[in-house]
Amino acid sequence: MKSNLLYLFLICSAFQTAAPQSSNGRTPEGSSDIGKSAKISSLTSQARSGDVLIGKVTVATGSLPWDPIPVAVTCDGKLRYTTYADPKGGFQIATVETSSYTLGVEGAKAKPATRFIGCTVEAALPGFDSSTLTIGNRNILDTTDIGTITLTREEGAAGAVSGTTALAPKDAMKAFEKARAEWQDQKPDKVQRDLEKAVQLDPQFAEAWYQLGKMQEPTNAQEAGAFYAKAVAADPKFILPYQHLAPLAAQAGKWQELADATSHELQLDPRGTPQIWYFQALANYKLGKRDIAKSSADKALAMDPVHSEPNTEQLLAVLLADNRDYAGALEHLRNSLTYLPNGPNTDLVKQQIAQLEKMVPAAK
Repeated sequence: MKSNLLYLFLICSAFQTAAPQSSNGRTPEGSSDIGKSAKISSLTSQARSGDVLIGKVTVATGSLPWDPIPVAVTCDGKLRYTTYADPKGGFQIATVETSSYTLGVEGAKAKPATRFIGCTVEAALPGFDSSTLTIGNRNILDTTDIGTITLTREEGAAGAVSGTTALAPKDAMKAFEKARAEWQDQKPDKVQRDLEKAVQLDPQFAEAWYQLGKMQEPTNAQEAGAFYAKAVAADPKFILPYQHLAPLAAQAGKWQELADATSHELQLDPRGTPQIWYFQALANYKLGKRDIAKSSADKALAMDPVHSEPNTEQLLAVLLADNRDYAGALEHLRNSLTYLPNGPNTDLVKQQIAQLEKMVPAAK
């Protein structure tokens, strides 16, 4: 009994102390980078054909959202690479091999991209349909540019663009667009000033409230949460604020708020993301709803072959250990070591594995 309790204490600490991640794969502290760009234009001129592939994402009507847009490369029905479009829509594909799959790693040395011939490329944005590009021999041999992905708004769908934006008064919209340009130019003080002007002119401007929340999140989580709440109040169908409210609630240990935020987001986007399913699993685990937690964690892991949410398998190990499935818990922990970066969390997982290995024979 004591060893079991010690094991649960150790393993629970793995996901309690790990910083929750936002939907874009970064921790909340890094989620409001101002105008961070992949410098796609310079890459186009410098890269040799086959080293990297470059493309662009556009929106059929309207402008791109401020948040990075995920771009996925799928080969033979399996996700093989993920990247993000920069504020102007540009993205790059450069490959790095691991033992079991291909990952995009920022700053890593690119290898020839011939392995992607025949693969498809799509963007992912809630409330939008994405066109599809297919990588052909021409892209590998003749040019780095694979073309443009177009996002088309689904009629009546909730998503990453608030309906209040189209209703904003002219002066409020002018201040908002000015703030966007300043954000791309990495001028945070001016961005905040013009966003504040936009919400003063239109208190129902959900996207302006949301961007103000992102500005505050690195230094003032409480104020950021208040701004996100105003965005939600202005437009309950605007999905992006929920993607930030969830990790903030997890950091604060507010499990019912986390459950409510994830449930609402999944109502807007039933497919969900690996991160939102993970956070729903974590909330329900903490609320004592283990069956719901296990189902949500399974969904998170099934749709996340590149482990963008690295804590999912550790949470599954906790749930399985609670049911005395020590062998299953051990399998998840061992697998997590294949993709977790070296550090304190990896050392902790190794301790957990050693603890479980003593218990598995007794469980047989």
